[in-house]
Amino acid sequence: MHGGASTGWLLMVLCAVSGAYCLLRTRTGTPRERRTARSEALMGFGMAAMAVPAAVLPPPGWAWAVYAVLFGAAALRALRPALRGGHHLHHLVGSLAMVYMAVAMAPAMTGNGGGGHAGHGATAGAGGIPVLTVALLVYYAFYVLGSAGRLLPAAAVTPAGRTGAVGRGPGGFGGGTDGRPELTTACRLTMGIGMFAMLLTL
Repeated sequence: MHGGASTGWLLMVLCAVSGAYCLLRTRTGTPRERRTARSEALMGFGMAAMAVPAAVLPPPGWAWAVYAVLFGAAALRALRPALRGGHHLHHLVGSLAMVYMAVAMAPAMTGNGGGGHAGHGATAGAGGIPVLTVALLVYYAFYVLGSAGRLLPAAAVTPAGRTGAVGRGPGGFGGGTDGRPELTTACRLTMGIGMFAMLLTL
């Protein structure tokens, strides 16, 4: 993408770590949970590869086509489960957003081999459809806010007849949970922030 090098490396590391955690999740859980984890791992690693600063490591001119085909296939695979709603719909939106960004990056990637002036012109001309970009930005802004809200500790519950704060309710970080749901949500939050940041560069 066309952001600063330090931002690109940070995004790459965060998305790669999130993808690695999702890959670990594919070893446990129900078949549906493992399928979801595989989709999220693909998204994390794909975003990490796309976030590598082009000024440091220019992608080959055909990379955009690989991204488009890979995430186009992921979108088709997520289409049927997405009809049931839930997180599968988010996977579909994410895969389509990756295809959109790959196509938007195509002029910059194919211009890398045309010399300095050609590369600069391609980068300046790269970009998506403003209305669609804004719509995706709004979607991911709400997704990030929602994910962050789920990570907030639940309000303290004070039973009748007692005073003072006691343990958190079932939705908090208090006893009775192993922390894995919160870690999964944190990874999804990280990838949501990464997607938002990458869309800003279009």
